Amino acid sequence: MLEPQAVPAFSVIPGATVHRMVEGRHQELLRLVEDTYRAHGTGRTVNPPSYFLRFPDRPTARIIALPASLAGESSQVDGMKWISSFPANLDRGLPRASAVLILNDPVTGYPYACLESSIISAVRTAASAALAAQKLAESRTPPRRVGFFGTGLIARYLHEYLAALGWDIDEWGLYDLSDAYSRSFAAHLNETDPDVPVRVHDSAESLIRSCDLVVFATTAAAPHVTDPDWFAHHPLVLHVSLRDLSPDIVLDSVNVVDDIEHVLKADTSVHLAEQRTGHRDFLDATLFDLLAKTFQAPADRTVVFSPFGLGVLDLAVGNYVHRRAAELGELSTVDGFFHDVRRHSRPDRASGPA
Repeated sequence: MLEPQAVPAFSVIPGATVHRMVEGRHQELLRLVEDTYRAHGTGRTVNPPSYFLRFPDRPTARIIALPASLAGESSQVDGMKWISSFPANLDRGLPRASAVLILNDPVTGYPYACLESSIISAVRTAASAALAAQKLAESRTPPRRVGFFGTGLIARYLHEYLAALGWDIDEWGLYDLSDAYSRSFAAHLNETDPDVPVRVHDSAESLIRSCDLVVFATTAAAPHVTDPDWFAHHPLVLHVSLRDLSPDIVLDSVNVVDDIEHVLKADTSVHLAEQRTGHRDFLDATLFDLLAKTFQAPADRTVVFSPFGLGVLDLAVGNYVHRRAAELGELSTVDGFFHDVRRHSRPDRASGPA
């Protein structure tokens, strides 16, 4: 029989603490995300399919479970992100997405931390897309005109991480179905990045045709950009929201994904292309292939990166946040969270672990 072991402490890490742990640490987090993709590509992760909880009475809403396990060089962490997407929240003045991340001890299985995770999710999404853009741009002239189709919280984080790449940007372009959202994001960019002009476009076509790099960060549930000719200048496309592009555009492009099995589901644009063609031969590479330098994207074709988003990325960033918060003494521990931990004695008579 194993020696008795103390029940792990349980901590709650609120959003303000998460924000302090990641703020201004773009380069560290880019390296962390790259390391995590390398771990995933070499079989050091467990990343089962995401589970979608949907509601017949609320067809636009969903809650997604992303369980995962990551074996790092010096530690292992298991856990799950539980993230909701309720687009109607925007009309309520609330962010669309909210999330928590649970970290589990790999020895005992006990959860030891619950972290506010909308920030973690936005950071890992932005760092993943920026990393892909950086690697894809190695085979062409770095983008100078970057456009955002969708101007919400994810776009804000994407701007931060793309700016951290150090490219010489001539112009940020913006387009949103809500002109008010576009104008608000433009004001934010003018304040945080005053040296780069911002242009608010009056149509999606205008934005796409004028940019070397186009970022899709919308809440679209089905393809709404359908004309391949809009991409005749062969931009890089970060298709973060996954469902904006028609199968015609997907099939006319070079396609890079984060994980083939994950992205070919839930009626993503590439999933629709697979359903139309009956094969997946149009997928050219994964991000790990770029990192391993076994694939180089052509400069004379439109290249689309479609990241489904991996739970191991949330674990990596969440573990980073937990570790930094512990080092800085900013963990809020819930004493006695695990109460009835003896096999037979009543909790009020327990003096230690069974």
